[in-house]
Amino acid sequence: MLHKPKGYVVTCSDEKGRRTVYDLLPSWASVEHWVPAGRLDLDSKGLLLFSRGGKAVDALTRPGRLTKTYEVWVRGRVTPEHIAQALHGVKTPEGLCKVQSLELLGGAGPKTRLRVALHEGKNRHIRRIFGALKDPEFKTPLKVLELKRISIGDLALDIPSGQWRFLTSAETARLLA
Repeated sequence: MLHKPKGYVVTCSDEKGRRTVYDLLPSWASVEHWVPAGRLDLDSKGLLLFSRGGKAVDALTRPGRLTKTYEVWVRGRVTPEHIAQALHGVKTPEGLCKVQSLELLGGAGPKTRLRVALHEGKNRHIRRIFGALKDPEFKTPLKVLELKRISIGDLALDIPSGQWRFLTSAETARLLA
């Protein structure tokens, strides 16, 4: 488990010279071919899992198998209509995107805090959903300001940003069951 900070790419090496998640891991992680089970984009942070086994990566990334939960800050006011749209599916240029669940957690000024759960995630899934919805007052697209994956299945993020730890055998068994 790695708590990926914002500003790191999920790749072994980057042709643009950006920091990678392997900069946060011991050098043996790349030598021993530990690979990420899934992705988080450059601007996202949170829980990222690594494995050496192809079967484990396949099991962890199979669409619909494990719920991934995110805490999201959005610029704009999210309405009950937005929630209904996100649950039923929002048309984006890349296709229909929807969430498994969406819970309003509060807000401050022109920002809304949410908990979003996905059964399967396409590239920039949550960002595309909110970008396709309009703020009711200003008629501008909602914008994801901060996105943090806080859990995968029942495994919750429990380490500081930039840190990593091995999963326990019980955690691994639950994820792969």
